[in-house]
Amino acid sequence: MRRLNEPVLPDILEPGLRVVFCGSAAGAVSARLGAYYAGPGNRFWPTLFSVGLTPRLLAPAEFPTLPSYGLGLTDMAKHVSGADAALPRGCDDPAGLARRIRAVRPRILAFTAKRPARVFLKRQFGLDTVPYGAQPVTLDAIRLFVLPSPSGLAVRYWDIGPWRDLAAAARDEDDAAPGRRTSKGTA
Repeated sequence: MRRLNEPVLPDILEPGLRVVFCGSAAGAVSARLGAYYAGPGNRFWPTLFSVGLTPRLLAPAEFPTLPSYGLGLTDMAKHVSGADAALPRGCDDPAGLARRIRAVRPRILAFTAKRPARVFLKRQFGLDTVPYGAQPVTLDAIRLFVLPSPSGLAVRYWDIGPWRDLAAAARDEDDAAPGRRTSKGTA
């Protein structure tokens, strides 16, 4: 059983990653199964494969293997779970997210929905408008992206285009940073 001070899902973070994905909080199914993006209808894992960020379709339970592809995972609210509309006030920790990301320095931090992006970009940079795609600011030279949510609950907002743009940016970063992790090991 999880203690109250423990995160619902562990961070998958280490230095040198190409992309770290940040969601709002673990969904109810993900919390129950102990795996990121495990809800029925969630497009996260198929999208990673479809846009070329992983060489094969991974199952949610394989989330601990993401660093071998240069990818990581975290959430804005680490100690609660559920749909965005059900999250309690004050559960977000944008300062904690910034600390975690600065500690591992990925090349790109990609928010997997607008809600965590809005919270973070408002608190860190005072931005009120958060479009999908690459953002006009960086966190200590770490590029920031906002992606449409892959959740089955957000199907009306789904667009794979910004995910493709992220994958292209990650490949561009691979070309510009020899020796960094790629989906095949090291560049």
